[in-house]
Amino acid sequence: MVIKVFIASQSGSTAIKKKQQDVLGFLEANKIDFKELDIAANEDNRKWMRENVPGEKRPQNGIPLPPQIFNDELYCGDFEAFFNAKEDNGVYAFLGLDPPPGSKEAHQAAIIQNGEVPENDQADGNELSIAAEDQPEENIDMLHTPFEQSTDINENIGENEADKHEESVHQTIEPEETTKEEKEPEVEDEEEQPVTEEEDEEQPVTEEEDEVDES
Repeated sequence: MVIKVFIASQSGSTAIKKKQQDVLGFLEANKIDFKELDIAANEDNRKWMRENVPGEKRPQNGIPLPPQIFNDELYCGDFEAFFNAKEDNGVYAFLGLDPPPGSKEAHQAAIIQNGEVPENDQADGNELSIAAEDQPEENIDMLHTPFEQSTDINENIGENEADKHEESVHQTIEPEETTKEEKEPEVEDEEEQPVTEEEDEEQPVTEEEDEVDES
């Protein structure tokens, strides 16, 4: 089976040229054998393409535009159908070809047809399960308990910060009390000296002193 791509080498439309390049570039990059048929240089190619495009796939004016893709005489589709198949990883199914082993399309085809995973993917899954079984239980426990350990550390850090804060508060208060004590020395109560009887008794004024005052 040969993939046939009908193109127009002398098309004046830049959109048609870009679509043709996208199709041919994809086939070349994926090493898919194809045959390029020019409808501009060969009238027979033009007639064959127009006659073999199904009526429901034709545009409203009835004239199909390149690129048009066939698998031998089996119509595959136009550029829009090709683009959608490429986006869905289904280009090989679109072209009527078997997808290469290991490709995403082969994987999807195996699941759709048989509901089975290809052997390569099964081997990869088995290796992952074996690697998980070989891990010691200590590592598994550490994977399950990192959050608990981190919360304990955070709690301890919080307690230490609270203790440090209390100590700093006490240190700032104690010097103030000591300075107050230093600034306010103890004042000893002065003892009241007793009043003697001699001071309380008034000395009598003599007559001689009165006479002196009068004079």
